[in-house]
Amino acid sequence: MTEITPAQEAESAAERRDGGSPWRPSRRTWAAFLLLDVAVWLLVLPTAALLRFDFNAYAVEWGPLAAVGVITVVLQLVLGYLTHVYRGRHGYGTFDEVRALALLVLMVSALVTVVLLAVGVMWEVPRSLMLIAGPLALVLMLGVRYIQRIRQERRHGPGEHAEPTIVYGAGVLGDQLLRRMQLDDDSRFRPVALLDDDRQLRNRVVRGVPVLGALSDLDDVVTRTGATQLVVAISAADHHLVKKVADAAAQAGVHVRVLPKLSKELAGHAGLADLRDLSIEDLIGRETVDTSVEDAAEYLAGKKVLVTGAGGSIGSELCRQIQRFAPAELIMLDRDETLLQEAQLETEGHGLLHTRDVVLADIRDDDALTAVFEERRPDVVYHAAALKHLPMLEQYPDEAWKTNVLGTLNVLRAAQRVDVQTFINVSTDKAANPTSALGHSKRVAEKLTAWMGTQTGRPYISVRFGNVIGSRGSMLPTFHKLIRRGQTVTVTHPDVTRYFMTIPEACHLVIQAGAIGTSGEVLILDMGEPVKILDVAERMIAMSGKDIAIKFTGLRHGEKMHEELIGAGESDARPLHPKISHASVQVLAPENLDRVEWLRRMGFEEDAFGARIDEQPTRGSRSVKDDPDA
Repeated sequence: MTEITPAQEAESAAERRDGGSPWRPSRRTWAAFLLLDVAVWLLVLPTAALLRFDFNAYAVEWGPLAAVGVITVVLQLVLGYLTHVYRGRHGYGTFDEVRALALLVLMVSALVTVVLLAVGVMWEVPRSLMLIAGPLALVLMLGVRYIQRIRQERRHGPGEHAEPTIVYGAGVLGDQLLRRMQLDDDSRFRPVALLDDDRQLRNRVVRGVPVLGALSDLDDVVTRTGATQLVVAISAADHHLVKKVADAAAQAGVHVRVLPKLSKELAGHAGLADLRDLSIEDLIGRETVDTSVEDAAEYLAGKKVLVTGAGGSIGSELCRQIQRFAPAELIMLDRDETLLQEAQLETEGHGLLHTRDVVLADIRDDDALTAVFEERRPDVVYHAAALKHLPMLEQYPDEAWKTNVLGTLNVLRAAQRVDVQTFINVSTDKAANPTSALGHSKRVAEKLTAWMGTQTGRPYISVRFGNVIGSRGSMLPTFHKLIRRGQTVTVTHPDVTRYFMTIPEACHLVIQAGAIGTSGEVLILDMGEPVKILDVAERMIAMSGKDIAIKFTGLRHGEKMHEELIGAGESDARPLHPKISHASVQVLAPENLDRVEWLRRMGFEEDAFGARIDEQPTRGSRSVKDDPDA
């Protein structure tokens, strides 16, 4: 059964009102076409006979020709039914129907020709009759359908409420987008012009909409057409082109909208409702790295997979990605029941929280964690649970110790007890040359993971990446909220930079780590050039159209001006993928952990409860050389 995509559903909205559309005609419509096809054959057969005898009607044997007509009509009806031509399989006027109808006419013509070869001499009917009648019949049948398609299309389309819209891109995607706009009665967009930088497409007309120039002509085209919207319909548009479009649109005074990802478009899951405003993520300057995760995820198929921190931004996306690779069981563990419900909604389609795929537990609770691992016995573990907000952990470093260090150790020991085959620890770029409680705690977690790998002989690996676009509590969502409320946007320093990557990209790297990483390694994705935070803030404010001030607050304690991905003394080997570095990590045995020394050597005078730490150096003494984890 053919799936009706959301795009087709939008296009067929009119069908539910008047019983027909260019794509899914009603049964009544197909019955009408069946009768029309019969009429076509009854018309073209005598016409073909007259052509064969140079319009000498006396030379035509009309009785036998009528018998041939009956045979032809019966074959058309029977074969048309068997091939679903008259059962609504194809929308009329589509290429699918052209192929199906051409094949049907060819089969009918061939079978009738076989009959004529057998009895043609006796019936005195020309054996070449179908060579003339077949093409004539096909042309007429297709012509009738094409006329009906045009008639139906003209009955539908955007109303007076629709905004005049320019589509940038006159290729395949532009063509599809125009079709959707023109067929949807509820469309908010009325196409008035196309733009394309390909000179070969100049003066082209697509579905009645002219190509009026290139992007550089946007100002003039807006003036001529009165357009208020600009839709980007270019699948390969990178951030450089998107920035160029955004700047041109701002100058011309039109609003920019973009299509979803190409994979969604090609799957037929993108309709007009999926058009969205241009976001800062489109302009951030990140070129997505293809990590070929599909080839690397064979180790997940048929295995029991456990994800800690499954309700978080990374954890929940990991669960969605993992489910694609048919694990025997997916176990989502988190201490937040509400986040677990959201994760279950996204992976299972319900949030009932009564099934074994969700586990409520805290990684700080060693006994509870051990019980879960002993009962469920996972084969693969993704450890994404962590505290991640740098300023908060600078205030409460002891919490970083309890969760990021001891919590990780609890997960590692539980995994060791049940002989987990693959263990991937999710780390952060702040673990490279750490200067904060967050960075130091994650650095220790990396070293503990490497140590456990030496104990188990299994691949125990860490994955390190920078800021994840759209993750909960990260910079971009915070900026969005401040701008939406009209509040001052705070930036720590005008020159501060950060690395960015998308959530799916981060999860692809985490999944691939289990296939290409070796025990004791940290895998690091090449994230391109770092992005200046001030530039991001200024562009987001410009896109909002609001007059919002930017306030510089100064770097917070423990923050770096520029983040690093690879620490001092770490290698940048890329043996398997040109964009993935493999760095070796020193091991750290649990017996060498010392909470007080860890806090003291980082320069904290008090722990999270205000208890003083003896022989404490000043906070400003912290440096890479004093890294307690080195």
